[in-house]
Amino acid sequence: MSRKVDSVKDINDSKETWRLAVRIMDVWSVVNNKGIEHLEMIVMNSLGDRIQVLIRHDHLLKWKEVIKENMTCIINNDSVYNNDFQWKVCDHSKKIVFLGGTTMKAIELQNIPPKGYFFKDFSEILQGKCKTGRLKDIIGAGSEINHIQSNTPGKKVVVSVVLKDLKGNCINCNLWEIYGSKFLAYYNDPKNNGAIVILLTHAMVKDGQVSNAWSGSKLLINEDIPEIQDFMSKLPTNEQKEKPTQYAKSLSNWSGGSQYSPVERFVHNAKCMSLSQFCKIKHETLCVTVATTLKFAVSKYGWFYYGCTRCSSKAPNPEKAYECSCGQKVEQPIPRYKIEIYVSNGESKYRFVFWDSECAAILGMTAEFMHNSMVENGEDDPMVYPDELEMLLNKKMAFRVKVQPTFSQASVWKLCDDEAFVKEIENDYIVEDNQSKTEYAKLVPNKENLETSAQTLSASGENDPESIILMTPAKDVVIADKGEEVDFEASGATQLSGTKPSKKLKIEPSS
Repeated sequence: MSRKVDSVKDINDSKETWRLAVRIMDVWSVVNNKGIEHLEMIVMNSLGDRIQVLIRHDHLLKWKEVIKENMTCIINNDSVYNNDFQWKVCDHSKKIVFLGGTTMKAIELQNIPPKGYFFKDFSEILQGKCKTGRLKDIIGAGSEINHIQSNTPGKKVVVSVVLKDLKGNCINCNLWEIYGSKFLAYYNDPKNNGAIVILLTHAMVKDGQVSNAWSGSKLLINEDIPEIQDFMSKLPTNEQKEKPTQYAKSLSNWSGGSQYSPVERFVHNAKCMSLSQFCKIKHETLCVTVATTLKFAVSKYGWFYYGCTRCSSKAPNPEKAYECSCGQKVEQPIPRYKIEIYVSNGESKYRFVFWDSECAAILGMTAEFMHNSMVENGEDDPMVYPDELEMLLNKKMAFRVKVQPTFSQASVWKLCDDEAFVKEIENDYIVEDNQSKTEYAKLVPNKENLETSAQTLSASGENDPESIILMTPAKDVVIADKGEEVDFEASGATQLSGTKPSKKLKIEPSS
């Protein structure tokens, strides 16, 4: 008489005679600090229930050549323990360990879904909606490279890339060692042009950032798989042709220092001037200035508008489905930040418009999440400014803005509130009223790589500039990369087995 198949979700430590019909979703090797290797894998049954499996080093030779990713099989007889991995791939409270008496038979099981990925939504990462110690799959398009550390004695390769999803949410992705080297090799290959879509499996999520695990993560870059090709096809046409911005060190010789500082890149092709001079500008002008956010400029539009779920365009009607000019079919437009704030410097004051990506990064939550939270708490008046928005005020920052004298406002393109960065802008670049009125910005060569494009902005917030904010969401905005302590422990890579502690990494000066 044949033994019936058990359910994965029912697995507990009451017996060792479990019989499972599963697909091997992923398999990887882990080598500890003593050089001892073991295997780990994730299996899933027809109901989509998953559990992590460990094959100890003393059984490695028996199974290493037999187990194949994506194969379906019947597994008999396993020992069951509590899932005590420091970083867990699935939510099952138990893990399976192969015994000497464990058997496995490959068999075609059509009722089990094929290998797939379990992508974590970027907005949930920004909002902290991730269980502690969970590993997630992520996919996004690289928009910027904001830090590179070379492989030098005592230091590991790490590349920090800003990834953007199809809704415009951005997160930092730190790629360590072979993962960072793989990305740089792809990026520097002259044959590889256009957008770079990254799929990272088993990514560690912590404090609004992600990174690879030391073992188990797989990095897929623009590979010919349905998930990446589908993501690429949904990018706006212009973004499909653009490589990530080189905002860190020069990648043509990435083991050396950067020729241009972050400040030089920030002021590139802009007029650096004090806030008091803004009222004298007669035409739309790209400017850099230093100011402190003072108070909200309340308008009839409130603090958000309804826009496309992919790009930042304004929806023609917030209650109706439509097809956006970017090609996205929008069933329900979503709230996006557009907040007008008075900024000041001394006696001067001007109105700045902060857009969706800047606000989401500083606040650590999307406008959609904030709006839904208000409604759930009984506040349905869209003109009420939630208390959380106060985080945008009383911040002294360096701004790169498009001054629009027709509307007596400036649209924010980039910003930074790092104290040393702001001080350098203020002391070395800002032109006061009694100085020359000529353009005062250090021009950096390689214009193609450094310029930021943006559409002409309307006063109604129908367009959102392609802003660049190099920061950890919900923390201070930092784009300077020289000499400060960066807490990579927040997203530092570790083994899935949880045996390798994270470390704080000292970022070296770029020159």
